[in-house]
Amino acid sequence: MDCPHIPELPYGDFSRSLYKKISGQRIPIGGSLELTFRCNLRCQHCYVSHGHDGILRQKELTYPEIQRIIDEVVDEGCLWFLLTGGEPLVRRDFPKIYSYAKRKGLLLSLFTNGTLLTPQIVDYLAEWRPFNIEISLYGHTQETYERVTGIPGSHARCRRGIELLLERGLPLRLKTVVMSINKHELEDMQAYAESLGVKFLADPMINAGLDNFKKPVSLRLSPEEIVQIERADPNLVELLPHHYKKRIGTQVNSRKRYICYAGQTNFHIDPYGNLCLCVLSREPSYNLRKGTFHEGWDSFLPKIYNQEVGDDFECVDCEYRSVCAQCPGNAQLEFGDPDRRSDFICQVTHLMVQEFINL
Repeated sequence: MDCPHIPELPYGDFSRSLYKKISGQRIPIGGSLELTFRCNLRCQHCYVSHGHDGILRQKELTYPEIQRIIDEVVDEGCLWFLLTGGEPLVRRDFPKIYSYAKRKGLLLSLFTNGTLLTPQIVDYLAEWRPFNIEISLYGHTQETYERVTGIPGSHARCRRGIELLLERGLPLRLKTVVMSINKHELEDMQAYAESLGVKFLADPMINAGLDNFKKPVSLRLSPEEIVQIERADPNLVELLPHHYKKRIGTQVNSRKRYICYAGQTNFHIDPYGNLCLCVLSREPSYNLRKGTFHEGWDSFLPKIYNQEVGDDFECVDCEYRSVCAQCPGNAQLEFGDPDRRSDFICQVTHLMVQEFINL
């Protein structure tokens, strides 16, 4: 659920440029839908504190409800759509949901752990080709991978899923969340991706989980380690100096709580039909079981996006605010307060600027 420096969704750069050309109109060009919070793995860093899967299943949107939501987001102009979880493939109706979204003309992305991919599912994806598929690696060796996932045999099943996708020529990218228990295998994971000829993304920023679930943040790297990993990324070395020089100082004294594109071109929907600004900023939300996507997008989300910070907001005068990973969403998740400053993220930002600004 983390928001890496380079947009993880394919509509990121495109939607931003398109948005600037639409005369100030808000159009939901890209969105994401968590089909479920259920998963066949039990990853230590997961933002969901897994309870009884049967209870989670009972609360999920039904297939007819998802059909209606897809119809409504398409009617509002959505082009790019991400299906994610949890693990989306645990839903038995996944093929129906996927093909319905494809028939509606959406450009689909799929985030999966890869362990439930079978020849039959991969053949289906080849027939209804997605825009891209992303699989998360949690380690290079079986020992590290399964230390993270908690499930014996999951490493081999993930590798087999990757092989199946590549055999059918499907568009694949590998990624990892870098944490204290797998950081020693980062270079090996990257080399593995390169050996397969696929792109690889490493995200070292970990947020707290839903409902103030704190376990994920205990796996964070130190700020210095995070900067070291980012410094090794040639894409960031090329992009960040220009980005920092352009953006630093642009949001000083702004009272706006949200200074990103969340809710302007993009949206997120959870497994129970709650529409929110993004995958991090989940509260307040608008329940699509009780209303339409048009009402949620056109009336509800703008009220949230246009909120102002409280008088005690510490970052209002900071020149680095516009380049900081601190946002109302991760503050709400970690502290229960959207205006609370994270000393950890603040330190990472200052170190990042010092490292990249003069490159």
